[in-house]
Amino acid sequence: MSKHKTFGKSAAVALKYNPDLNYAPIVVASGMGELAKKILNIADENGVPIYRDDSAAALLVMLGAGEHVPPELYKVVAAIYAQVVYDANDLKKMR
Repeated sequence: MSKHKTFGKSAAVALKYNPDLNYAPIVVASGMGELAKKILNIADENGVPIYRDDSAAALLVMLGAGEHVPPELYKVVAAIYAQVVYDANDLKKMR
């Protein structure tokens, strides 16, 4: 982990996880400020679920693209994935 601090800037992290290929989720992109806005815009344009949590983003933005999420952050990421799945199921029920 690098020692970046957000200093009030917005932060965004894109994760992917394939349990058949990876032992932990992988950071696809991470950034702050304008780069965070670009990450969010790309996700939105492509229908990728967006979970907003400044505390989680501040922790995860310290990881670089291609890095696996460390065990210390598994609970944080599990909570994010659980909420995304829950929200996706709610959307399906509404259709």
